[in-house]
Amino acid sequence: MALLEVQDIVIRFGGVTAVAGVSFEVEERQICGLIGPNGAGKTTTFNCISGIYRPNSGRIVFAGQEITGLPRHRMTGLGIGRTFQNLALFRSMTVRENVLAGAHAAGHSGFLASALGLPQVRREAAEAEARARELLALLDLERVADAPVAALPFGWQKRVEMARALISRPKLLLLDEPAGGLNHGEVDELAELLTGIRRNFQLAILLVEHHMSLVMRVSDKVAVLDFGKKIADGTPYDVRNDPEVIRAYLGGGDDHARAA
Repeated sequence: MALLEVQDIVIRFGGVTAVAGVSFEVEERQICGLIGPNGAGKTTTFNCISGIYRPNSGRIVFAGQEITGLPRHRMTGLGIGRTFQNLALFRSMTVRENVLAGAHAAGHSGFLASALGLPQVRREAAEAEARARELLALLDLERVADAPVAALPFGWQKRVEMARALISRPKLLLLDEPAGGLNHGEVDELAELLTGIRRNFQLAILLVEHHMSLVMRVSDKVAVLDFGKKIADGTPYDVRNDPEVIRAYLGGGDDHARAA
């Protein structure tokens, strides 16, 4: 059974159909790229999976449980972590504080238990601190752990957001254009980081990305959308050589043609 199943979802905004019956699956510990030209429906599909939008029809199943239409604040507890195309960090807080914020969002202690400082709360806090230290080391953020996140270069801020998503121990990590704004060297580092995260955390990754070389390098499979419909779904090699993909997305071989 697949970890994530997207089944014939349709998403409309007024009279416009943004996503028209899209289906695909992500297996456990698999990296799946979701690509397509501008207006293809990638981000809309992504936002539907993460609970920002509710589909007009179709189903989304995660780990055997239907999550169609569940609010996004429920996703972390189910095992789904997410980063955003536009960074959603607390810019006045330190790197460590930003990472720990992800643990607080996934905590199981209620408000009263937290206010009273019950043993469960203290135990969760200690576990979160240890987990944060582990992640800061893994993502090479230790030396900037106590710096305000706003003072870091853009590429490092993206690492902070990734660490914050990982601290809740997700089974599925949703990455929204993680290569956006990065230079070629940083994209190479990101490719190594993503494969390392999959290996170290034994999780699956759904990657919405316009940087074709990154997608083809790290993905086990790729799903391609165009005008709200899926036009291809397969290995990077198969997708790269699919005539429909070449015509709709690659534009004859330009890595960034019509990219979004």
